[in-house]
Amino acid sequence: MSHLRTELRQRAEELVGLYPQRRSAMLPLLHLVQEQDGYLTPEGITEVAELTGTTEADVRGTASFYDMFHLEPVGRYVVGVCTNIACLLRGGEEMLAHASATLGCAVGGTSPDGLFTLEETECLADCDRAPVVQVNHRYVRTTTPELFDALVEDLRAGRRDHEIPPHGTLIRVRRAGGLHADHEEIVAQRASSRAARDERAKESQ
Repeated sequence: MSHLRTELRQRAEELVGLYPQRRSAMLPLLHLVQEQDGYLTPEGITEVAELTGTTEADVRGTASFYDMFHLEPVGRYVVGVCTNIACLLRGGEEMLAHASATLGCAVGGTSPDGLFTLEETECLADCDRAPVVQVNHRYVRTTTPELFDALVEDLRAGRRDHEIPPHGTLIRVRRAGGLHADHEEIVAQRASSRAARDERAKESQ
C-alpha cells in the first residue's frame, strides 16, 4: 500500500516515467513526500527508494545534502533569516535573535505551539531588502522587528495562507502550459531505452 495519497502517487509514477533512469527522479519525488507530510517521513523515504530502485540509505544520503529537505518534523511555517554579508551589515543577526525571542524557540528549533521552525540561512538573493526573511521559501520582506512581529501575527491568524502555504508545498497549482507528450508514450520509450541499455550491458560482460 502506498504511503502517498492517490493523486500524489499518480504524480510520482508520472515523474519516474520522465527519466531514462528511475533514480534520476529522486529529488522531485522527495518534494512530493515533503508536500504531503511536511518533512521526509521514514515511510516516504521507503517509498521513494522503491520508486527509484535505490536503497533508503541512498535516499537519506541525497536528502541530507539539500537544505530544503527536512528529515525530522518541522513547523507549518519554516522561517529563514539570512545572516550572510549584506544582511549581516543590515542587522541580520539582530533579526535572527528577535525572531528567536518572538517565536519562543532557538535557531534550529520549533516553537512550543508547533507552528514555526526557525533557521539561519545563507544568502537568499534578495539583498536589496536586507535583512532577508523567508517563510516556506517565500519572500516576506519583513526588514524590521515590527514588521516581523506583524507577520507572525498574520500567520497565526491565517491571514497569509493565500500566499504562504504549509511547508513542503512548492507550487499550489500544477502547470498546464508548455510542451506535452502522451504519458504512455513516454513510459514506453523509457522502457525501451532501459531494455536496450541492459542488453548492451549484458553483451559487454
